[in-house]
Amino acid sequence: MWNEKLIEKPTGPQLVNDSKTPSGRVHVGSLRGVLIHDAVYRALLSRGFDAKYSYGIDDLDPLDGLPADAEPWLKDYMGYPLCSVPAPETSSATDLADHYISEFLGLFNKLGVGAEIYRTRDLYRSGRFNEAIDAILKNAAIVRKVYAEVSNAARPANWLPFQVICEGCGKIGVTEVTNYDGKEVSYSCRPDLVTWASGCGNRGRISPFDGNGKLPWKLEWVAKWHTLGVTIEGAGKDHCTRGGSREVAAACLRGIFGEEPPLNVPYEFFLIVGAKMSSSKAIGTSAREMGDLLPPEILRFLMIRTPPKKTVNFSTDHDYLVKLYNEHDRLVESCLSGRATAEQEKTLELIEVNPRSTAYHPVGFQLLTALLQLPHIDIEKEIEQRSETSPTRADKDSLHKRLRSARYWLENFAAAEDRLELQLEVPDSVECLRASQRAFLSLLGSRFPTDRIAEDEYQRFIFDTARLTPIDHKSAFQALYRALLDKDQGPKGGALLSYLGTDFLIERFSKIAYSIDEFWQETGVTPDSCEAWISEHEQSISGTEFALFLNAVSLTGAASDSGRFLSGKGVVEIYAKLDDDREHTIRVLPTDFEGEGGDLAQEDERLKRYARDFIQGLSGKFRLSFKERGPIRITRETASTDLPVEHGPA
Repeated sequence: MWNEKLIEKPTGPQLVNDSKTPSGRVHVGSLRGVLIHDAVYRALLSRGFDAKYSYGIDDLDPLDGLPADAEPWLKDYMGYPLCSVPAPETSSATDLADHYISEFLGLFNKLGVGAEIYRTRDLYRSGRFNEAIDAILKNAAIVRKVYAEVSNAARPANWLPFQVICEGCGKIGVTEVTNYDGKEVSYSCRPDLVTWASGCGNRGRISPFDGNGKLPWKLEWVAKWHTLGVTIEGAGKDHCTRGGSREVAAACLRGIFGEEPPLNVPYEFFLIVGAKMSSSKAIGTSAREMGDLLPPEILRFLMIRTPPKKTVNFSTDHDYLVKLYNEHDRLVESCLSGRATAEQEKTLELIEVNPRSTAYHPVGFQLLTALLQLPHIDIEKEIEQRSETSPTRADKDSLHKRLRSARYWLENFAAAEDRLELQLEVPDSVECLRASQRAFLSLLGSRFPTDRIAEDEYQRFIFDTARLTPIDHKSAFQALYRALLDKDQGPKGGALLSYLGTDFLIERFSKIAYSIDEFWQETGVTPDSCEAWISEHEQSISGTEFALFLNAVSLTGAASDSGRFLSGKGVVEIYAKLDDDREHTIRVLPTDFEGEGGDLAQEDERLKRYARDFIQGLSGKFRLSFKERGPIRITRETASTDLPVEHGPA
């Protein structure tokens, strides 16, 4: 695993650190850093390291932009330390920073994150940063040199890397500091220092210690690394570019303190369908919303399964979430069955909130979103009845979390095309299906089991019926969803059938009409194609049968016994059972006739003669014995109207 490879070289006690400036409602992208560092921390513990994980709230940073949900009064606090800006009236938080970060920190316990939380203002106010501040100010020339050489950013000779809180207006983002004498600095609160806030013009001298000001964040990084003894700290890729923030901070740490920077864990962006996250601009889904959308194990899986240097491109659309859940569920099921690889077992350990949090039999997200939209279903009761074993507490807890997730998605993210509604009547759109798809539905109705069976057995029944039609699986499931939901996609077909009434399903599918002539035209093959199929499967064929069918297309209004028809077809259906007990239909289309006043009896004889020679040829060539299922079956249909028809024996 990527986290284990990262810690192959470190020795001695380890401190993993990460931090966040709460400048607005925290977006989900910030969770990637939290969980990447947590994965490294867990790897250290598993290797027996004396390790800690700390997470800092950089709440002394200035308010330098209005959050997307800002009320008008907040603009008056631009430039103030975040911890000095009042929280909204409706909030119970102590300040604006606390207001935004509390929601985010509330996810840590839910996600099983074992970080110790600290507030950066306390590091300043308690004096823990005093020694680092003194060293950095005394070595400001080194800082200016690093800025110039590493990031090509020139600073005036009297510039000092520090900002104090103005004694006149209380702002921190608009002060400029010069002339450090070892005890105090000179400062001016400038009206024109930045575009997003205006200073009051006050000037004075003040101690830089004990919370009277703060370092720029690149130097604050240095102070944390030196003071706290941080050994591992990653950062987003935008900070880790050549000449970027990380390189500047590392060079300053070496130049001022003679220390090596912590092990870096650079990580790519977390994107929402291609867009980078931003807290202050409210771009993307908030971390809290993501915590409501995804159960903890799924959220950890989303963040941790992808190596840090690869982008996570998340989407709240239905197909993406179904794929995410399915991939997670396959991992859990492989571990429960004892088939998991060593890497899969390690991945499972990383996504666990606690040792029991993934010890459950998962119920698919796609099925739950569908069941929530079907009327009169007690989902928990129905799922419990279908379980092969009595559900454990872990199973029930997982189901509850997934139902909450599915409801939240339906209420907040589901698009119109994702919403399902069981159709009370056959949808008009069924008429737009191909004849072979409608024939498949009709065959479902004629073969539908009258006794209730398990979900997997219904799924096999659908596949079996598709082979007997024959029709490809994608077209079969499209027809199924169209007939029941008036959609082209839906939940797992077998699961859907298992939750609907048998009588309802038989009646629905039996109502589906189709043209035999069109159906045979779509599914019929040449004799050569039939021989090629048998040749390909010859070694696995365990039994063969055949049947003959004749269909005449009559003039509208013609009597059923008039003998007058416009056209017709004759087919030989081959039924081949393989060693896996699966039966296949190959429909050979040898005769095609037309002409008003034709003789069906004559076509009957012609088809029988052809079939006798064809079957004898197959028997001789492949040494197979073919049993005839019954006498030839003759059907009629009109040229203008499709009527419900009886399908041949299967």
